[in-house]
Amino acid sequence: MALTETTEYDKIEVVGTYKAVQVRKATVIKKNGTELTRSFERYVLQAGYLDGNDALVDTDISSEPAEVSAICTAVWTTDVKAAWKAKLIADKPA
Repeated sequence: MALTETTEYDKIEVVGTYKAVQVRKATVIKKNGTELTRSFERYVLQAGYLDGNDALVDTDISSEPAEVSAICTAVWTTDVKAAWKAKLIADKPA
């Protein structure tokens, strides 16, 4: 009776004007190759956040799987980052 647990990044979507990357991570438990259970975790990555001086700090994607990192790198262009920064600044409370 061999139990195994694997992680799959089974859904990666790019949404919205500011190219948010939505990721669904599945944890799969199998017994002798037959799937017993599958649970999901979702999270969203944005291009960055503002520091105390209103400079955009890039989101650290170094711990993301290769396919997620590649998509983030491709869609978070200089123009997207500039627009995201402008939105974050505009949304700051007065």
